[in-house]
Amino acid sequence: MAMPASFDITSTVDLQEVDNAINQARKEVAQRYDFKGSKASIDFDPSDSKLVLVADDDFKLNALWEIVQTRLVRRNVPTKNLTRGVVQPAANSTVRQEIALQQGIPPEKARDIVRFIKDAKLKKVQAAIQGDQLRITSPSKDELQDVMRLLRDQDFGLALQFGNYRG
Repeated sequence: MAMPASFDITSTVDLQEVDNAINQARKEVAQRYDFKGSKASIDFDPSDSKLVLVADDDFKLNALWEIVQTRLVRRNVPTKNLTRGVVQPAANSTVRQEIALQQGIPPEKARDIVRFIKDAKLKKVQAAIQGDQLRITSPSKDELQDVMRLLRDQDFGLALQFGNYRG
């Protein structure tokens, strides 16, 4: 009997690339004329996987977010894994916003992905939730490729990466 083939589905963000993008964004903010003399800052906490943007008003906060988002895209960081929090008033008449970086697949999204795979009615394809990732197994490599294609076409609100392929 042939060994079943498998692959893992993960959703991670490279924190070093995020840090590099944030440093580039800080340099751009320091050079831009519309941010001269304003209180604009970008803080990154890799241990909490969180960004904090601070600006004078909502308009500058949105401009700051656009700069950060552009830098993240240029460094191939998936922006689908970023969740913007609500804009809150902060000290010295500024506003702040926290942006969470999603590391791993949350349990509710994992259940949605498993349900989607089961609803696709592919024969002998098994999906198992393993912590913050999924393992997909099947005796047929072609069916695994079909699962990858289906998942790439579907939007789950996360950037999915496929790896650890064992044939």
